[in-house]
Amino acid sequence: MEHTKLPLSDEIPYKSSSMTRKGAYVALSYMVSSVLLIMFNKAALSSYRFPFTTMACAFVILYVLKSLMIISFTTAESKSSSYNPVMFVPSRTLAQTLPLALPYLLYVVVTMEAVRGINVPMYTTLRRTTIAFTMMMEYFIGGKRHSNIVIISVGVIIFGAFIAGARDLAFDSYGYSIVFIENMCKAVYLTSVSRVGKSTGLNVFGLMWCNVVLCGPILLLWSALRGELQSTLKFPYLLFPGFQALIFLSCAFTFFMNYIVVLNTTINSALTQAICSNLKDVFTSGFGWLLFGGLPYDLFNVLGQSIGFLGSCLYAYCKTRGK
Repeated sequence: MEHTKLPLSDEIPYKSSSMTRKGAYVALSYMVSSVLLIMFNKAALSSYRFPFTTMACAFVILYVLKSLMIISFTTAESKSSSYNPVMFVPSRTLAQTLPLALPYLLYVVVTMEAVRGINVPMYTTLRRTTIAFTMMMEYFIGGKRHSNIVIISVGVIIFGAFIAGARDLAFDSYGYSIVFIENMCKAVYLTSVSRVGKSTGLNVFGLMWCNVVLCGPILLLWSALRGELQSTLKFPYLLFPGFQALIFLSCAFTFFMNYIVVLNTTINSALTQAICSNLKDVFTSGFGWLLFGGLPYDLFNVLGQSIGFLGSCLYAYCKTRGK
């Protein structure tokens, strides 16, 4: 019986440094999906006051799709003696993805501490320095150099971020350090996606699977130690069909987001993904203000967001022109 395969990054031929039409569609899909996910969670899940989001369904979705042979984890399924029918990938391949899983794991853990340790406007501002960290990691890990105009566009984005957070500048060495560690971990993760995929022969789904297998048990233990699992089990709406339907939709959105992040990073670049994430934040802030309100007008914030948006547009122009 012939099965339909979902689109995979390894089916994309080698391309130049300019952004292809398919790459543009993927980047746009990431931004649209990300904004929709945030709006959905805000509008639906917050009405139940559910305290936690879940990504555990990624394991179940990947396992079911792979078992039904709807997807594959590599371009050509390996039948070597080291193949693990339970893990779906050879143990050696699983170990080779550690450079991707460890930064991601540290990023998730540090993010929890970063959000608690600093005010939201300044956290958003400092988080956008991920772009600069990603550019540095692409150079140190992959030896990738960027043109002067691309460097300028990144500088404009970061400058706009600090203008937006100018009124909230309150130096906190510990809080700032945690956010910078978070940014560094995310930059290493994004930069490692393509390299690990090429060295292991894994496609987008294979990379996601190994990430879940390696990080899932540790994050589950972390959640248990923090009391999150107990709180979830005591949640009053847990068995309500309406709530369960919303959680299912949220998990489906989240799974797709994880997929599109890896796909965008593979097809385009780690830096493009970081800038798409920044541009997504701009649209999220705007739509959030229009739909939900609650955000007072601030000249510095609007000016900074506008500068960052122009920097992102300049970068997009550079990529379409192959600069």
